[in-house]
Amino acid sequence: MVPTPHYQGNGLVRIYYSGRDDRNRSHIGWSLVDLKGEPKEVAFSDEPVLAPGKLGCFDDNGVTPSCIIERPDGLYLYYLGWNPGSTVRMHLFGGLAISKDGGETFRRWSEAPILERCRSDPYLNTAPWVIWDNDKWRIYYVSGTEWINKDLPKYLIKTAVSHDGTQWDRKGDVCIDFADKNEVALARPFVIKNGNLYRMWFSHKGESYRMGYAESTDGINWQRDDSGCALATSDHGFDSDMVEYAAIVEFSGREYMFYNGNNYGYDGIGIAVRDVA
Repeated sequence: MVPTPHYQGNGLVRIYYSGRDDRNRSHIGWSLVDLKGEPKEVAFSDEPVLAPGKLGCFDDNGVTPSCIIERPDGLYLYYLGWNPGSTVRMHLFGGLAISKDGGETFRRWSEAPILERCRSDPYLNTAPWVIWDNDKWRIYYVSGTEWINKDLPKYLIKTAVSHDGTQWDRKGDVCIDFADKNEVALARPFVIKNGNLYRMWFSHKGESYRMGYAESTDGINWQRDDSGCALATSDHGFDSDMVEYAAIVEFSGREYMFYNGNNYGYDGIGIAVRDVA
């Protein structure tokens, strides 16, 4: 679930993702994919690099990767922390773990979330995607707007800034809003900045997830155009009902999209390819 790439060079990309154990708890591991020629897996982690947190913490029922970035003091892994609810099905908040050994192991920056409830975001706050934006860190994240019922949250995509990548000045700024009354979920923002152009892939859901796309010239105000991500469901197979959680890697004149299919990644991760040169 939720493929999260870290490019290694020479066509090699490590894809972090979460898989579930026999207690249905998500753990984070990785696969190393070689993009030269036909994409193929060449290595994978034998053990999780991050496991669920301590009992009672925000991530005690699972962890799922969201974004990984290189910083001078290590690799920063922003992730989703899962926690079961009582009046609602679950709680989701954003966490941070740091690796000092090139991504083989990670330790939590804090056992508390970096994206918790606040005045502008009183529901779930999760799926952080972080970029360096001029002189500051900018985060794109999923923010709940309500629970329609115990099992169905409604959420969209917001943004905030930070001076250190851990403490965020959140003012409730919405990047991607619902297209219509039938949409209930906007998920997993994935943002690439090329010069003055910001490109975002995300997932949107009415009855089931589809891919969405938007562009911006300032990283705050976005023009949504879902035709910019033309990957549709297949006629049959693992992605015949839904496609979601896109992550893009550019290599050798191509864009490689790693994504999940039916049932939020039940069968694994797919790759779609587009020539851009």
